[in-house]
Amino acid sequence: MSLRWDKYIWSVRLAKTRSLATELISKGKIKVNGLEIKPSKEPKTGDIISVSRNNAIFSYKVVQLLDKRVGAKLVADYITDITPLEEIEKFRQYQIAQSTYRDYGTGKPSKKDRRDIDDFMNDW
Repeated sequence: MSLRWDKYIWSVRLAKTRSLATELISKGKIKVNGLEIKPSKEPKTGDIISVSRNNAIFSYKVVQLLDKRVGAKLVADYITDITPLEEIEKFRQYQIAQSTYRDYGTGKPSKKDRRDIDDFMNDW
């Protein structure tokens, strides 16, 4: 069996499961060298992987190919993070906005909260 993109992305821990890696590729959330790919396509050394997460695009360069999943400490031997600082900052701002929007553990908005949000948005 040859190496596939979905297996490679799972192996370097960019996705939690192989099926999630396949789904991300199919939905266009993961691109290689700026182009959409199929999960079955074979990766090559030097390819640039772009992963869209929320509002930021993280970029990684394939340094070396591998055929099995590696531990988190060994991932740096196989991919290099080349994400621009502004993309990392965009992701941090998104995380801060999400954490301040609703307190952790409070659950979904109540009916009253929902009405207040709707009133606010209509007045705005």
